[in-house]
Amino acid sequence: MEAITLNAVETTALDSDSPWRSSLQQLRRNRAAMIALGVLLFMVIVTLLAPIYAHDIAHDNPFASNLQGRVKIGNHFRSVMQSNTQGLGLGVTPIGPTWNFSKYFLGADQLGRDVFARILYGGRVTLLIGFSSGLICITVATVLGMLAGYFGRATDWIISRALDIVWAFPIYLLAISLSVILVTSGLDLGIIHIGAGSLLLPILIIASVYVPYVARPVRGIVFSLKERDFIQAAIASGASDWHILRKEIWPNVAPSVIVFFPLMVALNILTESALSILGIGVQPPQASWGTIINDGLQLLYTRPWVAIAPGICIVIVCVALNILGDGVRDAFDPRAKLRGSI
Repeated sequence: MEAITLNAVETTALDSDSPWRSSLQQLRRNRAAMIALGVLLFMVIVTLLAPIYAHDIAHDNPFASNLQGRVKIGNHFRSVMQSNTQGLGLGVTPIGPTWNFSKYFLGADQLGRDVFARILYGGRVTLLIGFSSGLICITVATVLGMLAGYFGRATDWIISRALDIVWAFPIYLLAISLSVILVTSGLDLGIIHIGAGSLLLPILIIASVYVPYVARPVRGIVFSLKERDFIQAAIASGASDWHILRKEIWPNVAPSVIVFFPLMVALNILTESALSILGIGVQPPQASWGTIINDGLQLLYTRPWVAIAPGICIVIVCVALNILGDGVRDAFDPRAKLRGSI
């Protein structure tokens, strides 16, 4: 009987000492969050298969114009660019959706390129920028917030004022200004040179403009943690600042940082799309969902799927990220758990 009791106590202690495991289990039990995660994984896998679709199924190069091309639909061949039947009948109009998965499933754009293939390739770029800029933003913001909150005084003043300068600008105005300057001319800092068409430029621009939105909350969390007894005990025991930041502060900040990540990715995808629609985001020959929407604006009345399809993809991914973010918040944020139990 005593052995059974001891085993029960050890099991309880193990569960109580594993908050990460408990949070992950709670996240797995959240059906909406798991469905959202499945949707995101599906979108990532489908976009990664873009070269296979373009080369082995559609047999088309989605980055080369095909104004003189012809496509076989059923037993008939049709021109990719067809004579315009509206108004005076001048000019040409791209072929509309064939709903044939093997060729021009969503039709063609103004250069005769396969829209569906371009959406798959564009999704790779959009998701890459969204996740990469989100990771960079979260990392930089966490480091700055922890340093400002823990050391305070001059360190906090310098970091906070730098964040205030960035925060003072409307987010999209700052992103547009940086993009106009950097994306069209590149970045040259002597030993560091980034070409005008590099994807690294929109990644860095989008990551930088959102740093204050994460660093500020992290700074506040660290400020409150610094006054806790276990931090004061670590300081009194002679532990180094690096040890306290790594072993005491970071484990308590990490859950909040994890909650921020999917939400920041969604914001970054929307920002990239907005910049690309304006023509100052991803540059040719690269394509993103935003650039495809920009291409479709000229065909909005005749071939609306060119702009609608990538827009739907953006909505699906951002909604899934927000639902996943809510699930992560409920699982990892202790304050959310407390609110849910009231």
